[in-house]
Amino acid sequence: MGLLALALAPGIAICLFIYRKDKYNREPIGMLILAFFLGILSIFPAIALQLCWPVGPAQIQIGDYKALAFFTFVIVAISEEGSKFLMLRLFLFNRKSFDDPFDGIIYAVMVGMGFATIENVGYVYEHGYATGVLRMFLSVPAHGTFAVLMGYFTGYAKFTAGNKLPYFVLALLLPVLFHGAFDFFIFSGSDAMIIGGALGSFILSVIISFKAIKRKQTLSKVYFEDRNRITDVDANQSPL
Repeated sequence: MGLLALALAPGIAICLFIYRKDKYNREPIGMLILAFFLGILSIFPAIALQLCWPVGPAQIQIGDYKALAFFTFVIVAISEEGSKFLMLRLFLFNRKSFDDPFDGIIYAVMVGMGFATIENVGYVYEHGYATGVLRMFLSVPAHGTFAVLMGYFTGYAKFTAGNKLPYFVLALLLPVLFHGAFDFFIFSGSDAMIIGGALGSFILSVIISFKAIKRKQTLSKVYFEDRNRITDVDANQSPL
């Protein structure tokens, strides 16, 4: 029971944190549960795609950074972030409740935490308490930052008239890049790369995520103060 609580706690805490950040038009609880459940489901196509590749991190020789980069960026990051993005795009993007600039972030985080939580349960039960504590402060929050980036640009796609493709590309590309970099350094086998690279990329993604949350909160406030101004506000602000 203790292991299960340890595995579930960080994902639930991040869900509650991001829910409280949605100040102006909170989403229906049922939709948030659906998004979380879709995140759980998204782990299965990701695992299926990864199983098609016979080489895992244990089979990659230390120092073979080309093979490691291919595995972490292409096999892991694209399969996992791609699965989460498809759930967000196919099942949540066109929902009536997706009606606020902040909704991209909140739905993406719920999907991301569904994925991260079920993944965390597997890791914690396999490796124990020490792994659970480490992932509580690093891996699960990292998934949260990837989700914020995905939701940030998905929100722009939702509220942008015209060509939405560039925003969809960024919604997938940036999480893949940050996820791939994080895993690359984690699996590198070098303490210096783990501490410097993985922790550095994580801190950078946290900083960017908080800025993205703050900007979307501002847009959300404007949207509900004067809905007629939202198009101009979005058009005049650079996404980054």
